[in-house]
Amino acid sequence: MGSKVSSKMAAPAARVIQAIRPRAPLIKFPNRHDIPRPNAEKVLKTLAVNISPHNAPAPLSRPHVPLTPISGRPDTLASIQLIPARYRRRPMAVDEMDYIQRGGPD
Repeated sequence: MGSKVSSKMAAPAARVIQAIRPRAPLIKFPNRHDIPRPNAEKVLKTLAVNISPHNAPAPLSRPHVPLTPISGRPDTLASIQLIPARYRRRPMAVDEMDYIQRGGPD
């Protein structure tokens, strides 16, 4: 009981420390009060005018790249069984599988 310092005794010590070393902010944000805020309606109208159907860029075509298997040892039943229980996927109930197959609530 005697080792604990009461809050009444600690308060003056805290004031002394604060008087010696004032609080210095760790993060400084830039002053953005002078920058005008954008008007969302005006920006959307400008975008709608600038992107018309005849000005729309052509979709970028990518060359077809065949999928390659990932290198390494393939999973086996034994390797899956060695995974600790906390990392294993929990088994799904039949109701949960039906819910997913349905696409959500009725």
